[in-house]
Amino acid sequence: MAEGERALERERGFDRFLTFIDAIVAIAVTLLVLPLVEIAGDVTELSVDELLFQHAEQIFNFFLSFFVIAQLWFAQHNIVRTVVVQDRIVTRCLMAWALTVVVLPVPTALVAGSSKGDKTEVLYIGTMALSSLALTIAAWRVAATPRIRDGGVPPNPVASITTLAIMVLAMVLSLIIPGAGYLPLLLLLLSGRVSALIRSRRKR
Repeated sequence: MAEGERALERERGFDRFLTFIDAIVAIAVTLLVLPLVEIAGDVTELSVDELLFQHAEQIFNFFLSFFVIAQLWFAQHNIVRTVVVQDRIVTRCLMAWALTVVVLPVPTALVAGSSKGDKTEVLYIGTMALSSLALTIAAWRVAATPRIRDGGVPPNPVASITTLAIMVLAMVLSLIIPGAGYLPLLLLLLSGRVSALIRSRRKR
């Protein structure tokens, strides 16, 4: 088999792998919404306003989890955007990342039955920190290995490192600040600006 044919075969294999990863993310998001579907069944006993009020925290946790998964998926998409040849380290990092996404509905569901002070949010944010770590290693590998890319602009590991740092900071804040809960995760809204600032300073 010619070298070009082998490269083409690897590319098709990697495309199938990415399709598999996207399917995992889609299933994880679907699992997140299932508890809300069960809540909707109570609408016959309660008004919509009462239903939303009683389950406000659970609804908030769903939207927060959806936001976090979306942020991480876009980061993953940017990392593999130029990858055309399957790489063992990259695929293992992406599988580890997919595992953290699949596990996320578990701590999300635990929130509904948790009591104040049991630090369920540490498990939640810790899972996301591991997710960010897997993407950071994948970004570094792609940027450092030109042979697996199509020649396009490689991913900048700074963005992944920034997200990881914010995740770790959010976990620390949840541990040391009583009542902080999951609010520190909203720091992710600043990740784009922080990484852009770091890149601009590095260019100088």
